[in-house]
Amino acid sequence: MINNQARWEKNARLGFKYFNKGMVLLWKLGLADWINVWPTLFGQIMVLSHTGRKSGYRRLTPVNYAILDEEIYCCAGFGAVSDWYQNILKNPQVEIWLTEGRWLGKAEDVSEHPDRRRILREVLIASGFAAPLFGIHPKQLNDAEIDQLTRSYRLIHIVRIDEKTGRDGPGELAWIWPLITVILLFRKGRRIKETKKR
Repeated sequence: MINNQARWEKNARLGFKYFNKGMVLLWKLGLADWINVWPTLFGQIMVLSHTGRKSGYRRLTPVNYAILDEEIYCCAGFGAVSDWYQNILKNPQVEIWLTEGRWLGKAEDVSEHPDRRRILREVLIASGFAAPLFGIHPKQLNDAEIDQLTRSYRLIHIVRIDEKTGRDGPGELAWIWPLITVILLFRKGRRIKETKKR
């Protein structure tokens, strides 16, 4: 049973790795509002930009988050083994992409926060389908069950430091949409022209 659970979690981590790449692409294409259009089902998602602890390269990871008292919280559901979690421990300077803008910030592990359970429950609710996919139904579970099922979860608080602008963020590939439109209109115009010649 343990082997099956470990295998399932390994496959889920691999699946989320590919899912996350697609999610980042959608953000770059300027579709963040569409991604977050139905948070109760798909979750409330932001992109976390962090520095690889070994490579030093910028990494982008979509994560579910919740805002409580104007503060941003997310969690590493796969625990301390999550690469992005390890990266922010090494370098807590991050950038976050929200639908309303992007900010430079500082990430800190607050897993021992006295109000951990309440905060984590809100993050899990904001995860949409993700928490139930792993058997966690945050609105139905009592406090002891939440504690038991999320023992390995790491709770992260991100302090917004400064708003950021520039082209290397959400929507950086949005120029593709006008180009595609022009190409499609051009092709349609050629077809109409060829039809008229016949």
